[in-house]
Amino acid sequence: MGRTGVWLLGARGSVATTAVLGAFAVREGSAAPTGCVTARPEFEGAGLPGLEELVFGGHDLSDVRLCKTAERLARTGVLPAHLPGAFADRLGEVEGALRPGVVAEGGRVTRADVDRLERNLREFAEREGLERTVVVDLTSTETRLEAHPEQEGPEALEAALDSGGARIPASSAYAYAALRAGCAFVEFTPNTGPRLPALRALAEREGLPWAGCDGKTGETLVKSALAPMFAARALRVRSWSSVNLLGGGDGETLADPEHAESKTDSKARGLEHMLGQPVEGPLHIDFVPDLGDAKTAWDHVSFEGFLGARMTLQFTWAGQDSALAAPLVLDLARLAALALGRGTTGPVTALGFFFKDPADSDVHGLVEQWQALTAWSVPEGGGT
Repeated sequence: MGRTGVWLLGARGSVATTAVLGAFAVREGSAAPTGCVTARPEFEGAGLPGLEELVFGGHDLSDVRLCKTAERLARTGVLPAHLPGAFADRLGEVEGALRPGVVAEGGRVTRADVDRLERNLREFAEREGLERTVVVDLTSTETRLEAHPEQEGPEALEAALDSGGARIPASSAYAYAALRAGCAFVEFTPNTGPRLPALRALAEREGLPWAGCDGKTGETLVKSALAPMFAARALRVRSWSSVNLLGGGDGETLADPEHAESKTDSKARGLEHMLGQPVEGPLHIDFVPDLGDAKTAWDHVSFEGFLGARMTLQFTWAGQDSALAAPLVLDLARLAALALGRGTTGPVTALGFFFKDPADSDVHGLVEQWQALTAWSVPEGGGT
């Protein structure tokens, strides 16, 4: 497909750093593509851009350099100890392509903010000779912002920007700039991003694809496999309780109830759809600094069998968040580039396989999502 830009929002964070280093390591043959869905044989005929064709850049508010993030991840066991040093020069090249992000001051984004973000994307594409660019949001979970008239249509949004600033979240400012620059957009977080009505309409008008929302990397992945099992076996789930322990920056952000609200809603939304019934049970997210990049989830499922027999299932999921998320970021960048190359417009529902809250889709079961993904990626007859 030619050189493909992958512009990461939150580019100096753990997930982005792991994704960039992982791409370098896999394409140089020093690591296996473990966890990369698009490395499976089902995608061989899809015409995806190769890892060697991906060019990285991004926005971030942090001034911690990529090499320092990589060294920290190596110290905590997320990355092999030799990896940061082996690709230090490559990380330096990516560092040179990073630009400052934006903050929605007082809930407002200015015209200058959006113009600068768009200019950064266009300059990146021109400088690197890119065929296409995919923007992936890996920023921290935002608080919810009240609806305002300028969020309803592209013209109203433009007018608000021209009159002193639009009341939109930062994630939507990034998405707006990306769409204006002709990029595909992936909302890997529970942030609003491209879901504003104004941005949906803009994507349709410009003929651009987007995907989201909230990457499915751990506990919810397990739920999407287990919940359809209960439904298929006609076993009645009485309650499903979940406790999530997170370290790192994500855990610290989600310690704030206002930031956690969209994440807990995203995690819980699919369960009722998969079970075909309402289900009781609390869902907690707690910050444990000692865990670092690790996360642990414990779930307790109470269910009822034949003649009312009461039974339970419990499971624990413990993993390294960045190592789980990073290969999916590379998958989504490649698949969104494919959608962009095909001229796909609007939310790409076939990419729901990767998300807790798939855009414009009530399909949450893992098997159904996998079937939709592979059928879309390589249509019947093969190729693109």
